[in-house]
Amino acid sequence: MAIKIKAYTSRDVQAAIKIWNEIVREGIAFPQEDELDAVTGDEFFKAQSFTGLAFDEETQEILAVYILHPNNVGRCAHISNASYAVRSDVRGRHIGELIVKDCIVKARELGFRILQFNAVVATNIHARHLYQRLGFKELGTIPGGFRMPDGSFEDIVPQFIGLT
Repeated sequence: MAIKIKAYTSRDVQAAIKIWNEIVREGIAFPQEDELDAVTGDEFFKAQSFTGLAFDEETQEILAVYILHPNNVGRCAHISNASYAVRSDVRGRHIGELIVKDCIVKARELGFRILQFNAVVATNIHARHLYQRLGFKELGTIPGGFRMPDGSFEDIVPQFIGLT
């Protein structure tokens, strides 16, 4: 399977929201609680500095989506933030690594100096191992920073990598 990354277009909205909403429904990684529909999804993905889609060149199926945007404004607008979603049926094939690496390159191209993740859930071991392998540093732990679907709270471990 040859996987490539392309920029999001409105034609991709159904595939992108299906992947995104799966993560939202799981409730263990994204802070969002409301699913996107075609209208809100298209607006959301277009509002990012960049939305990337990983697709299978042979089948043209979209396998993953990521968003990249400023983490803050003004004097902190040089810090970017991103979120990643890989279709559940293709997880474990290193597609997450591919989109994180692409995101790092895209963030540099857009002039960001840092890529920071604010809310990496401590129990998201696969993501944390990937980020560490790619050179991200953990900034500490925020106890009980993420509310799980069952109402319990998990720690979050913010991460960052310098891009300059």
